[in-house]
Amino acid sequence: MHIPRRRTVALGLAPLLIAGLASCGLLSDSQDSSGKTKNAADANPVVGTGGSSAAPGAGSAPPSAPAAPGTEISVAFAGDVHFFERTVPRLNAGAEGALGPIGKTLEAADLAMVNLESAITERGTPENKTYHFRAPAKALTELKAVGIDAVSMANNHAVDYGKVGLEDSVAAVQNPPIGVAGIGKDAAQAYRPVIREAKGVKVAFLAASQVQDITNQLYQAGPNKPGIATALQTDRLVQAVRDAKKQADVVIVYMHWGIEGDKCPSADQKSVTRKLADAGAAAILGTHAHVMQGAGWLGDTYVGYGYGNFLWYGTSPYPNSNDTGVATLTIKDGKVVGEKFTPASIDKRGVPMPVTGVESRRILDRRETLRPCTGLAAAPKK
Repeated sequence: MHIPRRRTVALGLAPLLIAGLASCGLLSDSQDSSGKTKNAADANPVVGTGGSSAAPGAGSAPPSAPAAPGTEISVAFAGDVHFFERTVPRLNAGAEGALGPIGKTLEAADLAMVNLESAITERGTPENKTYHFRAPAKALTELKAVGIDAVSMANNHAVDYGKVGLEDSVAAVQNPPIGVAGIGKDAAQAYRPVIREAKGVKVAFLAASQVQDITNQLYQAGPNKPGIATALQTDRLVQAVRDAKKQADVVIVYMHWGIEGDKCPSADQKSVTRKLADAGAAAILGTHAHVMQGAGWLGDTYVGYGYGNFLWYGTSPYPNSNDTGVATLTIKDGKVVGEKFTPASIDKRGVPMPVTGVESRRILDRRETLRPCTGLAAAPKK
């Protein structure tokens, strides 16, 4: 069985059932609810946000001590993930894991996040659009098994199966096995950060969609309305960053944005990036274009405009759409101080496979050529 790294505290997850089982002797002190070995951090959950609205301190241990100055953590990101058509078998991939060998790179980081570009449902009626993606709730469990800590669901396929599908998705994220950002039973939940902790550093993950489509037209979350977090009107998202900054040491925003097939970020992408950076986001990144877009720094804010396809259901009509990879950010004292990109190529199964040698060099070199049109710097501002 594949045992993922667990060096993080999941804020907001303190199930009483586990405590009851432990008190009955059905779980050892070194096991979690799945029977996997856990580390000391997992033994000390802290109530917070991201899927649960429980009050702080409700049946939980005290928060862990804050990180010492200079503490470094790593946070890894990749692009769009589907469990649909040719990637359905990844729900039962066994020892290799849902994401294949490249999953080890995500797992090696202290925290990891991808975009789940699907409704979480097995019901519903397809919306009036060309492409429809969905996955069972098991998808979240399989991503957890390979070390993913959070996913974004603020994208243009989160409500592909209408109101019934949305009901199922919202139900699935009320008590999910991993953090789910950007969707909820109302706007309060959709814009609520998923907060995770590594080495005493609290990281808040937010997500929103800037794609102008039927999902953003019909299914924006409202005061009493389920749906996704939107970035078409930025005020609410900017405020969400400011609010998250009060709760965490680091705020990261995962966006769904850009023009399909375009390797350069649009004016709309650049505009919202500046606003989010000014609000205090340490990193802003995203997907949707089906091709990689450039990355770098806007002042001291890291921006990765596009990570492209990752676990991909089919083929895209754009050049280099199989180029992909994992970006691992090094974060110190609340700022992204470094980035390492591990290149991969999507194979005939839709699985992102690590590459080496000439192919690795080609993808890395090409990625460097994508930066000039972003206006970003190659390194953070000193």
